[in-house]
Amino acid sequence: MARKHSHGQHIAPAYTGRLAMAPVPSLRLPDEAMDPAAAYRFIHDELMLDGSSRLNLATFVTTWMDEEAEKLMAETFDKNMIDKDEYPATAAIEQRCVCMVADLFHAEDLRDDDPASAVGVSTIGSSEAVMLAGLALKWRWREKVGDGWKGRTPNLVMGSNVQVVWEKFCRYFDVEPRYLPMEEGRYVITPEQVLANVDEDTIGVVAILGTTFTGELEPIAEICAALDDLAGQDGKPDVPVHVDAASGGFVVPFLHPDLEWDFRLPRVVSINVSGHKYGLTYPGIGFVVWRSKEHLPEDLVFRVNYLGGDMPTFTLNFSRPGNQVVGQYYNFLRLGRAGYSQVMQCLSQTARWLGDELRDSEHFELISDGSAIPVVSFRLKGNPGYTEFDVSAALRGFGWQVPAYTMPDNANDVVVLRVVVREGFSADLARALKDDTITALKHLDDLKPGGYFDREQPFTH
Repeated sequence: MARKHSHGQHIAPAYTGRLAMAPVPSLRLPDEAMDPAAAYRFIHDELMLDGSSRLNLATFVTTWMDEEAEKLMAETFDKNMIDKDEYPATAAIEQRCVCMVADLFHAEDLRDDDPASAVGVSTIGSSEAVMLAGLALKWRWREKVGDGWKGRTPNLVMGSNVQVVWEKFCRYFDVEPRYLPMEEGRYVITPEQVLANVDEDTIGVVAILGTTFTGELEPIAEICAALDDLAGQDGKPDVPVHVDAASGGFVVPFLHPDLEWDFRLPRVVSINVSGHKYGLTYPGIGFVVWRSKEHLPEDLVFRVNYLGGDMPTFTLNFSRPGNQVVGQYYNFLRLGRAGYSQVMQCLSQTARWLGDELRDSEHFELISDGSAIPVVSFRLKGNPGYTEFDVSAALRGFGWQVPAYTMPDNANDVVVLRVVVREGFSADLARALKDDTITALKHLDDLKPGGYFDREQPFTH
């Protein structure tokens, strides 16, 4: 006698049940609960349509960490970073990270007997850090000009190559942005441009350590020296400098330790850095640190006690997971200065090798060769019958995501390709990228699409 089976009782196929036979609502809550394995498979399969994060050479953000770091971060997903009374160990780890960052950047008044002496905080990436630094600059300017500040318009001087968060800061907090234009062949600001644009209402000058457009370092020491000379003249403004070190803050101290760009320059009052870029931590984690307490106005610090204990806070976000801070602390302990130096030297060597290969080809000219930070930016020579956007689209067919974008004002006619070399992008992958690029260029030489992908611009800055 044949054994009878009821449907679904003993057989649970992966793809012939609900997922295959009944669409799952995507714009409203489903009416019924779903088996956890089915929910996982449904979402997992859809995520396969994303590009590979490891092959995404557009992003500066970390896409690989040690398994031990991933385990620690998974264990601390549920800890709220803002609840420092309930999670004192996590709070202490955050302050240690801030102190380590401040020490790396040569901040003032760091004392071994005072673990809270470093003035700064962890943030959700550099975007929040930029907002906090900008607010501190504005509040300090208000203190300097006195009660008459309400009738005046503060301004911030920076290059047109800044990240969009600076534009957001100026718009959100009523600051006039004074953008210094680029030009073909020069994609950083100059001291002369800065001096021509600052005045008594300038809250600060933003200088970039590793621009996202090309990876170049702006001449921060020269800008500070020019502002020092200006401040020494009667009746001239005394303007502070903020360094946007989102991309280069965890690179330059190890690749170029003698380069003075940080708090060794007295005019630098604050610095932001992204831990989730070359700090080698998964997103999102950043830091902002100030030279000393006097540069963080007390009016920006709030104190609450409804979570237990008196808690000062000066972040824009409130609740956020503590696992990114834990991941950053793991990297700091795991790598130390020697480890970070070794990683950055390896990444720089890979970037410079790739830059040399591109420069030696008949197709490209280099804008940055990977020696400042591990970023290679390049453009096509002449008019080969296709554009950088065509090259970007062709490489995507091999799985590589290499961005093509136009340069900022006044160099909009220049189109650039960029490769960010990160931890996890090995020398072997760099060789594979070079080989695939050569293959893609051979196809483009035959097809000559003439800028077919210019209108689509699949990757933009």
